[in-house]
Amino acid sequence: MSLPSRTLEPSVQDHLRLEAFEEKFDVKDFVGVISEKLIAQSKADSGPFDPKPFIRTFEAAVDKLIAVRKDVQAKTEQMEKSVRVAERDYSKKMSELNRGFEAVGQSFSGMETKMNEVGRTAIRIGEQMESVHQQRQRAQAAYDLIDFYGQFAKDDTSRVDALKKEGKEGRRKVAVLLRRLATVAKEVDLPHSDKTRENIDRYCEKFEKDMLHLFDRAYRRGDPKMMHHCAQTLLDFNGGASCVQVYVNQHDFFINRVAESTNIDNQLWGDLPNPNASPPVTESGLQDLFAEIRTTVGQEAQIVQAVFPNPAYVMQVFLQRVFAQSIQHHLEQLVARTTTMPDLAFLRILQLVHQQVSVLVEDLKAYELPAVVPRSPVDSNEFDRAVKGMPASAASNTATAATISTMLETAMEELFVPYTEGQRYLEKESRSLGELYTGYLAKFSRYHERTGVKGKSSMFGRMVDQLSAAAATTSTSGSSTTSAQAAAALMRFGGLSSSTDRAPDKTGEDPILEEDGLLSVEVAETMLKWHAEAIGRCVELSPSSDVPKQTFALLRVLSAAIGNSYIEAAIETAQARLEAADSKAEPSMQPLTVLREVDLICHLWQRYVTMALLPLASSSVTVRREMVVFNNQAVSRIEGGANQVTQKLTDAVITWLSAQLAKQKRADFKPKNDDLSFARVNTEPCLACCDVLEKVRDAAKANLSGKNLEVFLTEVGVAFHGLLLDHLKKFPVSATGGLMLAKDLKSYQDTIDTFSIPSLHERFEFARQLGNVFLVKPDILKSYITEGYLGRIDANLLRPYLAQRSDWGQAEKGFNLTEDGAGAQSADGKAIRDRFGMGRLSMIMKDLEPLREQISMSSMPMPGMSHIAGNIASSFANARPSRFSTSGN
Repeated sequence: MSLPSRTLEPSVQDHLRLEAFEEKFDVKDFVGVISEKLIAQSKADSGPFDPKPFIRTFEAAVDKLIAVRKDVQAKTEQMEKSVRVAERDYSKKMSELNRGFEAVGQSFSGMETKMNEVGRTAIRIGEQMESVHQQRQRAQAAYDLIDFYGQFAKDDTSRVDALKKEGKEGRRKVAVLLRRLATVAKEVDLPHSDKTRENIDRYCEKFEKDMLHLFDRAYRRGDPKMMHHCAQTLLDFNGGASCVQVYVNQHDFFINRVAESTNIDNQLWGDLPNPNASPPVTESGLQDLFAEIRTTVGQEAQIVQAVFPNPAYVMQVFLQRVFAQSIQHHLEQLVARTTTMPDLAFLRILQLVHQQVSVLVEDLKAYELPAVVPRSPVDSNEFDRAVKGMPASAASNTATAATISTMLETAMEELFVPYTEGQRYLEKESRSLGELYTGYLAKFSRYHERTGVKGKSSMFGRMVDQLSAAAATTSTSGSSTTSAQAAAALMRFGGLSSSTDRAPDKTGEDPILEEDGLLSVEVAETMLKWHAEAIGRCVELSPSSDVPKQTFALLRVLSAAIGNSYIEAAIETAQARLEAADSKAEPSMQPLTVLREVDLICHLWQRYVTMALLPLASSSVTVRREMVVFNNQAVSRIEGGANQVTQKLTDAVITWLSAQLAKQKRADFKPKNDDLSFARVNTEPCLACCDVLEKVRDAAKANLSGKNLEVFLTEVGVAFHGLLLDHLKKFPVSATGGLMLAKDLKSYQDTIDTFSIPSLHERFEFARQLGNVFLVKPDILKSYITEGYLGRIDANLLRPYLAQRSDWGQAEKGFNLTEDGAGAQSADGKAIRDRFGMGRLSMIMKDLEPLREQISMSSMPMPGMSHIAGNIASSFANARPSRFSTSGN
């Protein structure tokens, strides 16, 4: 059963209109508005909820919404029809417009084609008219030129004079006319043409003088406009070079600087020849000159651009005059002051000027001007170019293709050519270094020359003889080579002479001190600092292509000084002293101090060569390879000398130890049973040997390091171990003497243990156990020698030591060494040796020849530029037989 319809409230009907749905619509809000009053009424009723009012209201709302939807659909359909009609009308109008635009485009295309045809026709007409105009101008110019030529033939210059009086434009026309007439006069070959040519040349000279006089007056008055007119006119006339020369020659900068500068920096000239003083970076006179040049050029750049039509050319002429006159004159004055000084003063002045000129050149490059010459309007139809058919761009002008920057670089190179061309600079630099090194090492050289062993050819003597031979060497052209000059300087300034003409010592020389002959890292640093300064000058003053060769030449000078004259001389003296030392005196450990300094100096030297010199030769593979080979050879010679010194020092130590052991008394190990014998801790030879070993250890650790230290101490320890093994076979030992022997061997072991070398600990532990064979009772002797280190040795090899037991006559009877027992023991010993890989101790005991016959410490230099310490160690390691190796290989 349907509910009766309900009339909607006016507020609800307002929300059911079409306008309510046109803006933002929310369903919840819509339902809430419709049911708002119904909900309030329902809450006001106290009875149960009645849904009928809600149903009637929502049904009426739905009916209203359906009616609204139908109205909307009807309006939509009507509007769609209207849109379709409008679209058809729009499409029709667009089609009509497109057809209209196409018609207009075709009209424009046709018009453009016609205009192009007209344009081409106009161009052809213009070209023809231009050709006719040029022909007319050419004919007119030829007519005028012939007319003026005829007037000059009659010596009539009235017309030209009248043209010249027409002012600036008239003078420019006269300039062009006279140039053309001069050209024609040279080519005309007619009767009386010589006279006409003379008249034209005479008038040209007069015109040029008048224009120069006018330019000079304008210059003195300070009239830039008239100066510009004169410069442009002379440019049209003959290029304007004479005008530029007048301007430059009369410039105040060159006139006011004729007098020689009297400003002298005494501090600079006092420090200049001192190699320990820093190279100067400025000179007051040069600084003032360059400051004035910068100011003048800055002003002239503005004036030249305002006056001259070719400013770049004028600036080049002006700057060339500055370099050729002012800068070169000042440089010659500075160089002249160094003629009475050492070569170092000359080289430093040259470097100082080069540095300052380089900075000046970079500053002057900022005034780079365009090199294009403005053309004169009158010159646009020059007769001679038109007749010859030359293009307008071929006009003669005074501008050069080179820029101001290029000109400045060239002027700077030419400034130093007299001092650096050929081998001049390298000879000066090499001679300077030679003089510095010789003077610096003069006392050192005299010390090693005079303290050398008489009758022996020392390294220093051979070096002096080689220098004498090199100083007498000349090149194929008859002139002394760079090496010969450097050698002569070393001989002259060092006061040296060859072995054939060496005079007795001069009594007037300073006395030689022991400190004069010591090597010093500070001395080497000073020599390298001087060399680095020379290399810096070489890089700056020499062309880049010559730097590798000149660096190699300076490396030879350094090697001759720091290698031959310094390091090798000290090594040779140390070696000669070791050879001449008294074998009965305790050897001195001073050669180790020499080796320490050699190590440090060589390391410093090679770091310098690697980091500073070799990179400079990277542009030349050949020179770099030669430098590396030369440097390796120099280092190898030093390594060989150091190895020989270490060899001889080791021999001296071993000889002294052997002499101390030889002082052992036969009764030392068979003492009397008294309190005095037992009161002694060690025998005198033991104390002496331990004292020497401690001195060797302390000196080695103070002066050697790394592998050098290990190998040197190993050689001493191995040799001394061999001496002990041979020493124990010479003295009988009693039961109480065994205690004394054990204390001696323990002292030897404790001293050697301070060497901190594991291989030596094993050797002297074996010696200690060997000494214990004199302490054990006879009944356990056989079992004792089969244990520990002794168990690795063949029992027959122990017999010479066992025979020194005072009770050996009785113990030998119970010592079972039958053939079977010996064979079994030999088999067991062989198995043990196989298990221990032919141990070093077994090899030693198998071969008890004198140790010095087994150890050959020949010098084996390492290749390359390795550290000197590593080379000495390598030489020892390579010289020692493999069974003495501490590396375990």
